[in-house]
Amino acid sequence: MAESLVVESALPRKRFDLRVILAFLAIYVLWGSTYLAVRILVQTIPPLFGAGVRFCVAGAILYIGSILAGEAHPSRREWRSIAVLAALMILGAYGGLFWAEQTLPSGLTSVLVATIPVWTLLIEVVFFKNRRLNGGALAAILLGFAGVVILVGDSGAGAGRVTLVPCLVILVGELSWSFGTVLNSRLTLPASKRISAAGQMLTGGVMLLGGSALLGEMHTVPHFSARALGALAYMIIAGSLIGYTCYEWLLHRMPASTVTSYAYVNPIVALAIGYWLGNEALTARMIVGAIVILASVAAILRGKPQPA
Repeated sequence: MAESLVVESALPRKRFDLRVILAFLAIYVLWGSTYLAVRILVQTIPPLFGAGVRFCVAGAILYIGSILAGEAHPSRREWRSIAVLAALMILGAYGGLFWAEQTLPSGLTSVLVATIPVWTLLIEVVFFKNRRLNGGALAAILLGFAGVVILVGDSGAGAGRVTLVPCLVILVGELSWSFGTVLNSRLTLPASKRISAAGQMLTGGVMLLGGSALLGEMHTVPHFSARALGALAYMIIAGSLIGYTCYEWLLHRMPASTVTSYAYVNPIVALAIGYWLGNEALTARMIVGAIVILASVAAILRGKPQPA
């Protein structure tokens, strides 16, 4: 601290980037609050149809706005990369999440989604070989799996009941999301992160609507209640236009394992909102499972596994 004024002025100063803070707040708080909105929507709207409408509308708004602002259309190669990420991060992850929330409480769903850093780390280690596990990281991963077992094992009767199949669907969806997260920095994508996010949402939304048609969800025209419309509007604005765009922006400025730290905060927000506003049950087993999983996520994010 006793350095000379001349030396100090010559050194570059790290400026506090408010944009990064606001982007993290968006994916921490806004995404945490969308779990209850999903739960409200799928009570009356078929899940893949509702998810498809959400992302098609959000993607179209963001894409058109970006083009009008002077952004360039993606190239054919960039569209191929966009389609890969849309299949993994929109169709796979959100399709499963919307379907599972027909039966799972929103708060518990968010806790299962909190396993994303576990999957992301394993994918980086096993498939891309750019990380290696130390003893602490391995213990954190096993702790995370133990938390999942605690949650999935809560299969007794009552409002806090957890069923196995929706939980597995959530976990497979988050594995898909984690693959997309790791691939994001390795694929050729548009220089504009707004165009990239818009293209992924729009393409993923079309995929979801295609899946909805294949599953017969469109045999009858879905009826949007005022409550469902409100939930859909909130997800489009807060979850997609703001949250997803911030996520894409952060992925190109921070390590993937750091950006996925939102999974550590989202469950706290979602559990609180689901309990206070959604009248969802909060059992002791759910609380213990959440604590174990979040402890695992905290250990992984603090562990910083070494490059291979």
